[in-house]
Formats: sequence, structure tokens, C-alpha cells
Amino acid sequence: MIKSVLVVCVGNICRSPVGERLLAKACPDIRVESAGIAALEGHGPDPVATEVALAAGVSVEGHIARQFTAELARGFDLILALEKGHIRVIEKEAPAVSGKAMLLGHWIEQGDIADPYRKSRDFHEVVFSQLSEATAAWSRKLGAA
Repeated sequence: MIKSVLVVCVGNICRSPVGERLLAKACPDIRVESAGIAALEGHGPDPVATEVALAAGVSVEGHIARQFTAELARGFDLILALEKGHIRVIEKEAPAVSGKAMLLGHWIEQGDIADPYRKSRDFHEVVFSQLSEATAAWSRKLGAA
């Protein structure tokens, strides 16, 4: 049974914090956190990502970006990456957890969910929609919905 999930993107300021909060909201009995493979450590979430999420009723308040590490990854049952390339980095940096890494977009046949960093609000909204759909699908698979 999955009791903890780590959501991973690049900077840990756009996709993974929003995905973390969406999944945590849908799966209140599962510990959900996030990290970045090239995190902007110590930074809060991207302002546009924050606005788009908040407009949909999802708060990323209090999020602080942190770096993905093998030690961090070992503490989670499932690791959900936003792109196939992130899984390759996870497998290289933390081979012991490679079997736990999957794409967040797996169940919606999305594959990669593109990085909206420094892109338009419209693009952020498309990404938010994909994150919402993907986390809803995962919550069903995890038995929460």
C-alpha cells in the first residue's frame, strides 16, 4: 500500500508543488511532498503557477523548493516525475528507488507534462489542467477517490 508520494520536476517551483498540493488534497491519508532535480532551493513557488492554482482553489502557500536526493527519495513509496528525463536522473542519482519512479501523467496517457516556467499564463493554465487530470487519475489508482 502506498503511504507516501514524492512529486519531482526540475526547479520545484511550478509543476511539482502544484502537483503535490493537488494530490495531497485528493489523497488526505497519503503523505505527499515534492522536490526538484535542479531545484531553486529556498525559493517559493512561481507567482504565475501560484495564481493559476489559487484561482482553482489550490494553495501552494508555504512551499519552499528543495533538491531531490537519493536519501530523500528513499523515504517515499512512490515517486512521480513530470518528464521521462526526470526519471532518468532519478535512476542515475538514486538507483535503489528506480523501481518506484513513474510519470505523473502515466494514467492519462500524457507522458511528459511540459514545464511552464517563464511561459504565459495560458500555458500555466494548460499545465494546471494536465496536473489536475493526472493527480485525479493517480488518486483513483491509490484508492482515494
